[in-house]
Parts: sequence; structure tokens; C-alpha cells
Amino acid sequence: MPTLSLGDAARAGEPPSLAAGSMATPWRLGTAARGAAPALLAYLAVRVVGLLLLTAWAQAAGKSVPSLLGHSWDAVWYVEMAEHGYDSGYAHRANPWQSNLAFFPLYPLLMRTVAAVTPLDAMAAGLVLAWLASLLAAWGLFAVGTLLRDRRTGVLLAVAWGVVPHAVVESMAYTEGLFTALAAWSLYAVLTRRWLAAGVLCLAAGLTRPTAAALVPPVVLAALVAGWRRRDGWRPWACVLLAPAGWLGYLAWVGARVGRPDGWFHIQRVGWNSSWDGGQWTVTYAMRVLGRASPLDLYVVSLVLLVAVALFVLTILDRQPWQLLLYSGLVLAMSLGAAGYYWAKARFLIPAFPLLLPVAAGLARTRAPRMVVVVATLALVSGYFGGYLLLVWNHSP
Repeated sequence: MPTLSLGDAARAGEPPSLAAGSMATPWRLGTAARGAAPALLAYLAVRVVGLLLLTAWAQAAGKSVPSLLGHSWDAVWYVEMAEHGYDSGYAHRANPWQSNLAFFPLYPLLMRTVAAVTPLDAMAAGLVLAWLASLLAAWGLFAVGTLLRDRRTGVLLAVAWGVVPHAVVESMAYTEGLFTALAAWSLYAVLTRRWLAAGVLCLAAGLTRPTAAALVPPVVLAALVAGWRRRDGWRPWACVLLAPAGWLGYLAWVGARVGRPDGWFHIQRVGWNSSWDGGQWTVTYAMRVLGRASPLDLYVVSLVLLVAVALFVLTILDRQPWQLLLYSGLVLAMSLGAAGYYWAKARFLIPAFPLLLPVAAGLARTRAPRMVVVVATLALVSGYFGGYLLLVWNHSP
């Protein structure tokens, strides 16, 4: 399993908490940020393109961009949770069929905290947190790409994540950016054998999204392997205990709150019409979409799912570290295997960043002028589609 020297860590642009080994002095944040600056600036550039297109379109439609980004669909639930907390049971105070217990607590808790100590309201706090989290995610992707390939690939991995069709969600008051940041740095910590950091970051991810069910297994299994081989002392065993604590702890808390062990899954199934059927519903719905005239979003989602499967095969052929393969494979399986919300399945894949490594590696081998043309085109397409999702499409992104 690869490890980094302190010099390699600085070039990977990692935060000081992860940059140093267990016996080394951490790098200063400024030094690490300068190492990651090309990736962060490139990611910001492609996201700014998307936001400028959204702004122009929203102004023409007489819509408010902050409201579109901070108070649409799931963002409404997070703002309401930050302001009023969790429901006492299965029913929401304004909706007897859907409980906000389906949403994990870290993001709305951070929103409430920021709103309490700053002049920002909950919506503005959610947007600031989402934007900062997306930058940290881009940083983490840069570090992973640099570790596995080179700096150019690391930069382009962050850029590729910023131009996926549903990248507008990374700028919304949603949890995809925060979860991707925690997942990327947790997996990076696993690959570089920083077990305490991996465990704590995985714990936090488990309090952010149910997608942590895909992150916990590779983190725990890697720690178990290290512990079994008697590597790194007691730290892998601490990681084994820490990593699943957030996800399992929240599920247990919901179960106790509603009085049944499977409370969270019951809420998902009965209130949100979401369950697991191994992919039968997804295949049936996709065949229906492709067999008749359908909205643009459903075609794009179908294409993203097909491309994601192809990219997963390429990651296997590229012999990615098994920890990344297991993580992205589980994220893909969760999206394909869940019944319901077909239009959101591409968004559910946003945290599956290892799938983009073949794309980033291919772009890294391209000459600069060609690469710029490709990235600019993808940024424009992603920007248009982000506007479509928020101003034309009538369901959640």
C-alpha cells in the first residue's frame, strides 16, 4: 500500500492534519493550500462558469439564484431542520407522510451552529458550508489523484468532478459536497495509513449521508487487514471502532426515537417510497424512459448510469486500489439497486469520485490546448444542465 513522504504530502496539497506521519510535525495549512492551489482554482473556474450561466438564466426568468441554490427541494428540509430540529416520530409537522428523520444530522447541525455564531440565516449558512465543503472535496480528489497518478491527474480529477452533469448540486445546500469531502479524505487517509484520521472522517461521513454504507466497509476492512498484519500498532483497531460509529449510531438513534429497530429503513420505505430491490425497478424504469419520448433529465440520468458502469469496469482494468474499487462499486450498487427516484440516481453518484479517475488520467495525457477545449465544453454543458435542473425540470436534481 503506497505511503507518502512529507515532501510528497506537500505536493499532494493535503491538510496539515493528514500531511504528516504519526511521528512527524504537521505542515502548515498555508503550505498545503499552496500545493493544492492549481486544483482549487481550476475547480472554482469550472463551477463559476456554471453559476454564471445559472445567474443569467435565472435573471431572465425572474428567479433568485440564492433561493434556487439554498431553498429548493432537499435544501428546504435541511433549512427547516436547522431551524426547528427533528420530528418526534414518523410524521413531519407539515407532512404526515414524510419524516425528516430520513435525513442525517451533521449538515443541519453545522448550519444551525454557523447561523448561531454569525449574522447568516440558516439558508445562507447552508450555502457557505456547501461551497467550503466542495472546495475541501476538490482538494481531497486532487490529493488522491496525485497519490495514485501525478499532480496533473489530481488537478483534472477535481475539474472532472466539477463538470459532471449534476455538478450544480455541489453548489447547493445539499450534502453531496460535504460527504464527498469526508469520503475522499477518509480514503486518502486509509491509502496512506493514517488510521485515526480515517476513522474520525468516516465517522463524520456516517453522520452526513446514508451513502456512508459504501464508505464504512472499505475503511473498516483496510483497518482490519492492517491490524491483522500487526501494522501501525493500536491505531487500525481504533479505526475499526470509529469508522462505523456515526452511521450505525444514527440508525440506532432513529430506531429508539420511533420505537422499532428498523425505524430509519421503515421511514425510507413507507414515507419516501425508497427501498432496495437489487436493480429491477431501475432497469424497468430505464427501459420505459428509453422506449418513448421522455424529459431531458431522464435521458441524461440514463446516460450517466450507463457511463458510470463503463467507468467502473475501466477502474477495475486500471487496477485501482481495492479500497477505492469497493467504495465506488458500493456507491454504484446503492444507486442502481434502489427502487424509486430515478431522476436523482445520477446525483447519488456524485460521491463516487474514483469513477472519474480514468477520465482525469485520459485528459492528463492530452495536450494542453485540446484539454482546455474539452474542459471548457464540459463546463458549458454542465452549466446549462444545472440551469435546466433548477429552472425547467420539476423534480429534485
